[in-house]
Parts: sequence; structure tokens; C-alpha cells
Amino acid sequence: MSRRLVAVSAGLGQPSSSRLLADRLTAATGRVLRSRGEDVVVDVVELRDLAHDLANALLTGFPAGDLRVAVERVVAADGLVAVTPTFNASYSGLFKSFFDVLEPHALTGKPVLLGATGGTARHSLVLDHAMRPLFAYLQSLVVPTAVYAASEDWASGGTAGNALGDRIDRAASQLASLVQQQPPVQDVDPYADAPSFESMLAGG
Repeated sequence: MSRRLVAVSAGLGQPSSSRLLADRLTAATGRVLRSRGEDVVVDVVELRDLAHDLANALLTGFPAGDLRVAVERVVAADGLVAVTPTFNASYSGLFKSFFDVLEPHALTGKPVLLGATGGTARHSLVLDHAMRPLFAYLQSLVVPTAVYAASEDWASGGTAGNALGDRIDRAASQLASLVQQQPPVQDVDPYADAPSFESMLAGG
């Protein structure tokens, strides 16, 4: 059975540094797992493409369409990479909105690697002051090494004296180890018992 890695990127641009970091983190984790004899499937959820669905879900309390598919992918992942740009020393509203629509305990016990991007290294505390508390509340298993990439980290091909590459490799190895310690996640519909959006509109 393949191990499924899902990256959630809250980057707003195309291309975005958040998506680039998410890709590098999942690729590194995949390499580690494959080197240990695991089959790996990688999927990416781009939140910018789900912005309208997220707004509707926050109003109705029920994700539909592409957002529901994205939620199902995240819930069914063996390991999650979550990356956000930094806004006002915290995660973006788009990032928070996505995790707000998840069912309670949907990420309980799930291995998670945290990443963030920003214009300056001074905002790296977003990882410990904002993101870790969020995923602690969600009862996820967050790897010890989180990865922050500032603009200067990409200036020399994303190496910055290889410091960023070292952090990515260390975090990826930790996520791979946590994933291997967990039994493979079975496909589950997190909304199987929820009323349909149509029945809610009809008062059902």
C-alpha cells in the first residue's frame, strides 16, 4: 500500500514561494520514504484555487465541490505538509480558513510538517507562536523541525549556504519517520454522516 503525502499551500501568487517550499518539502520526504522501501503518492492542495469554496463553506458550515475533495485528500493522507505565507506575524486567513472547515479531530494523530515563507527571517517565529499552537489544538503529531524560508533563502538557488536545504532534509527525515510509525490511513469520507447541502437548504 502506498504512503500518501499531501501538501497544503496557501500561497497567493503563481508561482509562489509557499508552493515552492511545499514542493521541496514533499519531494524530500518522498525521497526518504522511497529510500526506505515505501511506495509514495504525492498530492498538492492549492488553497488559492479554493478561496470561493472556502468562503461558502464558512457561511454554510459545509464544504462542497472541489473543497470537499481537498478535505478528503488531507484527511486520508499518511503525512501532511502545511505551508503558509506570513501575514502580520501569523498564518494567512486563507490558511486558517481551510483548517477551520475540517471536522473536529480530523487531524488527530496525523504527522505534520510545518513550513512558512516571508520577506524577512525576523518573521520565522510564526512557526512556533502561531502554527504550532494551531496544530497542537488539532491534536496533530508535528515534527520537531519546522522550516521557514525568507526571501534571502531563495537568493542563491534556495540554498543560502545550504542552510535551507539542510533544514528541509532534516524536517523531511523526521516526517518520514513519523509516517512509518503509523499504520496506513484507510480511505474515509469525513462527511459520510453529514446532511447534504441541498437538504440543509430545504430545511432537512
